[in-house]
Amino acid sequence: MTDHKIAVIAGDGIGKEVVPAAIECLERIAGIHGIGLEFTHFSWGSDYYGDHGRMMPLNGLDQLAQHDAIFLGAVGSPEVPDTESLWGLLIPIRREFQQYINLRPVKTLDGVKSPLASKEPIDILIVRENNEGEYSEVGGRAYRGLPHETAVQETIFTRLGVSRAAHYAASLASSRKGHLTSATKSNGIIHTMPFWDEVVEETTRLYPDVTLTSELVDALAAHLVLKPWTFDVIVASNLLGDILSDLGSSVTGSIGVAPSANLNPDGDFPSLFEPVHGSAPDIAGKGLANPVGQIWSGAMMLQHLGHPEAAEHLQLAFESVLRAGMGTRDVGGPSSTSEFTAAVLVAIDALDAVGQTEKAAAKPTAASSSSL
Repeated sequence: MTDHKIAVIAGDGIGKEVVPAAIECLERIAGIHGIGLEFTHFSWGSDYYGDHGRMMPLNGLDQLAQHDAIFLGAVGSPEVPDTESLWGLLIPIRREFQQYINLRPVKTLDGVKSPLASKEPIDILIVRENNEGEYSEVGGRAYRGLPHETAVQETIFTRLGVSRAAHYAASLASSRKGHLTSATKSNGIIHTMPFWDEVVEETTRLYPDVTLTSELVDALAAHLVLKPWTFDVIVASNLLGDILSDLGSSVTGSIGVAPSANLNPDGDFPSLFEPVHGSAPDIAGKGLANPVGQIWSGAMMLQHLGHPEAAEHLQLAFESVLRAGMGTRDVGGPSSTSEFTAAVLVAIDALDAVGQTEKAAAKPTAASSSSL
């Protein structure tokens, strides 16, 4: 049995509801596929901040580094400024563990109604550079409180940062339809974005089976609404990727079902898996939270840990429940968080029974095997 140590941070709000739901599904899948998952829970987040004045302990990163992956719920509370909650937990994890790829699938799901009139299926992977770009820490404030108060925020693009994001995206495109779209704004941002374009183009030349299209982000946003099914893989800087992935998830019907992975592709540090939605304090504790984004993030975690069959099994299970119209209320279904989770567990077992039947039917008899 393969053992993986998973650090769990449920965080705030609905994170405390959807994380246990997803873990229940992961444990059922792990048992079927013979995977050992050891979950260690850390009570870090806004409540921890209220007690200690910080989102995690000083040695928090050292504790997380002892694990193979990190499973995060949601972070954020009305009582804690976003600058504290994000820069005190999620962003240090992304930076210190060199999780330089943020991977966000954008996919239509049966049972989740898209606001688009078209029924064309959407299946996009958005690769967001996750460590630099517009979200750098370089900058500051001066002359606070005076009429000429000034704020400066620097965008930092490095050849290393851009090229490794482009490599990852081009490799993905090569394994899919071979079409890579790069988000840019080089007509208005005259230094960093042309540099981004140059490095992405240079990198993509190493993938002769990949066709690169560079598209201005404003036009790309419109394109994502009008004809999202024409995209395959999109690569974008930190800020542009953040915005485009949320837009893409909304176009497919709900940001509540969107998963994400913060990846250290080199395997030097643990990667982090989390849903795209926030902590949603307005519905926390009411049993209304949609656990799909968390469960799907769990499937991405299984894939990353080297268990593609288990990941597919879990994804087929929650998709079948959505297809049957048993989603949570935010996607038009009747289910509570616990009811949806129970339905996924039933689907996991049902799919396993079908799989075992198919394996038995495919297994050669003694007579047939001797004739080979």
